[in-house]
Amino acid sequence: MPSTDVSEAAKAVVRRNTEEVQGGGDFEVFAELFDDDFRDHTPQPNMIPTKEGVRGLYQALRTAFPDFHAEIHWQAAEGDLVTTFKTYHGTHRGTFLGVEPTGREIQFETVDVMRVRGGRIVEHWGVANLFSLMQQLGGFPSAPGR
Repeated sequence: MPSTDVSEAAKAVVRRNTEEVQGGGDFEVFAELFDDDFRDHTPQPNMIPTKEGVRGLYQALRTAFPDFHAEIHWQAAEGDLVTTFKTYHGTHRGTFLGVEPTGREIQFETVDVMRVRGGRIVEHWGVANLFSLMQQLGGFPSAPGR
């Protein structure tokens, strides 16, 4: 399969994860898309770097923000590596990182890199602006002038 085809197929897998699993809460699709040997190289606080750790994170996000969804701004792929820049949105209806529900609408940016092999996500690296999220939830003070 030419590199362009591999990249486009990998982007489609990552987009399905973003839209159907993260945004739609479809954990049957999660089981289909994530390899059993998945490794997260940048796990969120108190999360294990495995498939089950990611499932736990996604479930915690969907519990805290039932309308959780992402706006994908762009994706780029080089072979089996897909980089996605997106903004997550949701309404805080459940406890998240120790912060009780506020009812506030939130948004925060994320850049993710996922490696896709054989139609399954096998690795992840990412940076999420959790500081901004916690500020919106009242967990951290706002910067001066905000």
